[in-house]
Amino acid sequence: MKSAAVAIVLVTAPDLKTARTLARGALEARLIACANLVPRIESHYWWQGKLESGKEVLLILKTTRRLVPALKKLVLAHHPYDTAEFLELPVAGGSQKYLDWLATSVR
Repeated sequence: MKSAAVAIVLVTAPDLKTARTLARGALEARLIACANLVPRIESHYWWQGKLESGKEVLLILKTTRRLVPALKKLVLAHHPYDTAEFLELPVAGGSQKYLDWLATSVR
């Protein structure tokens, strides 16, 4: 698999339980090869005209670009936020062995 066919998706969740549920659902649907959950991040942002902050969990999801639309649909359907973060990042390079493993781990 070429690195250009791979995507990293960033999603924030309000807590570890939600993050685990989202990751598990995406893994069971074979939409991602791997999910990293980074707990205890501190987010600062504008919301409804006010500066807000809060503790969140960052999900780093590894997938293929062709599966991003299905992954987005799954995440947004099960996410508790009204405006959930879902950002797709392109991959410029990587270990060929890892890229091949990623490709065989998703559908």
